[in-house]
Amino acid sequence: MKTAVLIAALLAILAAAGYFALSVLADMPMLLISGPGLIALGLGIVISVALGGGLMALSYHSHRHGYDDDQDGRS
Repeated sequence: MKTAVLIAALLAILAAAGYFALSVLADMPMLLISGPGLIALGLGIVISVALGGGLMALSYHSHRHGYDDDQDGRS
């Protein structure tokens, strides 16, 4: 139950942030980005987030499997 409420709250915050970002971009008439430019911007954001998430996952995996331990037994 607590997890579902937390996930719902985080998704609501994410949706509000996305709405705010899109409304700010829409209210800037001097910012002329073409359709392909917006697609490239969106792909850049998605790839950056995916890369960051993948690197964090590798970091956790490395730590959990002991790859980060000292080789001589000292900690």
